[in-house]
Amino acid sequence: MISKNGLNIAIYADGADLDTIAARAADPRISGFTTNPTLMRKSGIEDYERFAEDALAIVGNRPISFEVFADDFPTMEKQARKIASWGTNVAVKIPVTNTRGESAAPLIRALSADGITVNVTAILTTEQVAKVAEALSADTPAIVSVFAGRIADTGRDPVPYMVESKRLLAGKPKAKLLWASPRELLNIFQADECGCDIITVTDDLLKKLQWIGRDLDTLSLETVKMFHDDAVSAGFSIEIN
Repeated sequence: MISKNGLNIAIYADGADLDTIAARAADPRISGFTTNPTLMRKSGIEDYERFAEDALAIVGNRPISFEVFADDFPTMEKQARKIASWGTNVAVKIPVTNTRGESAAPLIRALSADGITVNVTAILTTEQVAKVAEALSADTPAIVSVFAGRIADTGRDPVPYMVESKRLLAGKPKAKLLWASPRELLNIFQADECGCDIITVTDDLLKKLQWIGRDLDTLSLETVKMFHDDAVSAGFSIEIN
């Protein structure tokens, strides 16, 4: 968690590169990890189970999420139960629907009732959150990942969505609300103010954490110097009569 400036939200590193995961595992600001098939493909992962085994060895007992990739619910359930067996710190990522738009709520209900921690992903509407909340067991930990960044990409303010999502999850005290796909450092503060429990953060945003609370006059002067130095280094000139 980040305690500086009163922030208490947990930061999860999002990625599938083992070297980067190792670096983040050494960072005390990182409380957990998430992955997904798209990130794994970009990282050149070919053996899903081998990658999971290696990642689990790196992260220790910190939470980590691995996603199912089947599109039919019976196979999805088999994959989910296998993934859950990999460790007590593993959350199974279940997409909120399959590729045909069919709700995964029945599967979520079955897994949660059996004590399996799910991370319901790819959520973009409060209607989806309400359906997921209804399906979750009050006795089982869960993560509800709302893609606030993608909501913002459509020109909508994600904050009201997250506030309402938190309200909808009030009856499931073991369910944590996750602000997914952040676009800027400000999102960490917004997520914290909304009552989100977790935010996933990419490497680019992690590098900006050092900027929190910086003096704006100092930052302004540094920016002016950067523009000047780059112009000089480039050898730019303007003919002045």
